[in-house]
Amino acid sequence: MRVVTSASGGSGEPPLPRPIKIFALSVFFALLTSTSTSAELRTVDCVQAAKYSESKRGISMLIMQNRRTVFEHYANGGSPDGKWPIFSGTKSFWGIAALCAVREGLIKLDDHAADTIKEWKSDPRKAQITIRQLLNFTDGIDGAPHLHRASIRDRNAAAIRLSILAQPGMRFIYGPSHLQIFSELLHRKLKGRGTIAYLEEHVLNPLGLHNLEFKIDARGNPLPASGFELTAREWARLGELVLGQGSYHGRQIVPENLLKQAFAGSAANPSYGLTFWLNRQAPYANEIDVERELDLPWESARWGDICICRNAPSDMVVALGSDYQRLFIIPSLNAIVVRQGRGGKFSDAHFLRLVLGR
Repeated sequence: MRVVTSASGGSGEPPLPRPIKIFALSVFFALLTSTSTSAELRTVDCVQAAKYSESKRGISMLIMQNRRTVFEHYANGGSPDGKWPIFSGTKSFWGIAALCAVREGLIKLDDHAADTIKEWKSDPRKAQITIRQLLNFTDGIDGAPHLHRASIRDRNAAAIRLSILAQPGMRFIYGPSHLQIFSELLHRKLKGRGTIAYLEEHVLNPLGLHNLEFKIDARGNPLPASGFELTAREWARLGELVLGQGSYHGRQIVPENLLKQAFAGSAANPSYGLTFWLNRQAPYANEIDVERELDLPWESARWGDICICRNAPSDMVVALGSDYQRLFIIPSLNAIVVRQGRGGKFSDAHFLRLVLGR
């Protein structure tokens, strides 16, 4: 049985957090039945984190540890079966697809993108861009948030034509352009097979995620930067894949050695891997609100000495979406924390300190 609580709020700002009723699976039971030596998350701490999340317009919160659901809470109209936009959390699924393409020999991370995107051969800077740089957003290409617009007929073509703003490898520039370019590169490598079908076959279907809606343009190109709507339980499956070192329910989706590539930062941003955010600079770095930093012009954003939470383990990785949609994955605790919400002034660091009891 799962620990499930639910509450619903009216329109406008949510009411003050109400007492959370907890029943079923206890953390103590998980301790008795688990073979993990990691510290157990405590129900009392999860309750405090849920109160905080709800007060900041949170709608769902799910915590798993040692492959068991140890806490689950829904509020402000959320429910276990309610799907919710994860926005940029979508990116991480495409990052896993890229690693599947490496496994199949379709691409190598340090191949030059221009070997496939021939239009770039004549541009001295674009010709230097590697596939790895596309995936960790250090290619120097304009981030181009306008690519989210539904009115763009061919996002892939528009992305390839974008200006390059910095020398490849030197600056981290966030935006949808990089994965849109990768989508076109993968499309060409597949030689007729669709990129959506590839993602479904190699990532989504093995995770039991079927019939997801993609934001496609008039040419049928997906928007890899955003679009998925998932329940908290569904999103947690990506976390299970990471904790399983590339395996999910006995099926090896990505080889362990390849999965590690997703969690290697760059010189331009040590806290971002291949579509995953990293807490690797904790505990001595400066805590930041990632979403606020991303709102700054790319020239002003600082990534050299930052972390998501100083008190969270440095091996924590995060799939992150706008309005504080979060999938926190903590291998050293064998734990997954999902938080979804409707926006509001939310603090990742404070929330994690409550969850971890620190």
